[in-house]
Amino acid sequence: MYSNHGPPLDLSHLADDLRLTVELRSVAASARRRATRDADQQIDTAHLLHSLLEIDPLARAACDAGTGQVVRVLGYLVQRSIGYGLRWRGTVEDSGALPTVQAVAGTGWSPSAAAAMRNAVALARRRGRTQADGIDLLDALASDPECRAVDVLRAAGLDVSGYRDDGPVAS
Repeated sequence: MYSNHGPPLDLSHLADDLRLTVELRSVAASARRRATRDADQQIDTAHLLHSLLEIDPLARAACDAGTGQVVRVLGYLVQRSIGYGLRWRGTVEDSGALPTVQAVAGTGWSPSAAAAMRNAVALARRRGRTQADGIDLLDALASDPECRAVDVLRAAGLDVSGYRDDGPVAS
C-alpha cells in the first residue's frame, strides 16, 4: 500500500514522475547519459552533482555561494575518467549513511544516488511543495557525508554543512 504521497519513486521512469521539476528530470536523464558514456555500471551521486551543476542555475549558485569554487568542482567532475574519479572505477557507491527505501538492484542507480533522489522528493514534501527541485537534490546529496558528490565538493574546498535543511540553499 502506498502512502498518501503516492507510489514510491520509480527510478526507471523518472521522466514521467511529476514529483520532480522538469529541470530535475533533465538532471536524472543527463546523469544516466553521463554514466553510460563513461561506461559506469551505475549512476552515482557524482554523476548527479555534475548534471545538476550544469543544468540548474539556482543549484549552481547555491552550491557556489559566492565563493567561485563551483568552477573547481566542475573541474574535478570533468576529470572523473582520467584522474580524480579513477579510484571509483568498477566500484559501487553505497556509503550506508542514508537508508535506502527499497532495493535498487538492476535499476542502474547506486544505493546512495537512489537515496538522494528519494530524499529530494521527501525534502520537497516537508517544505510544502509537490515537486522536488535542484535545491532539494543538492540538500539531499549534502546530507550523505560519505557519498561521492560530497567527496568532490570537499576536495574543491566547499563546506557542505550549510547545504542541509535550514542552510543557505534550503528553500
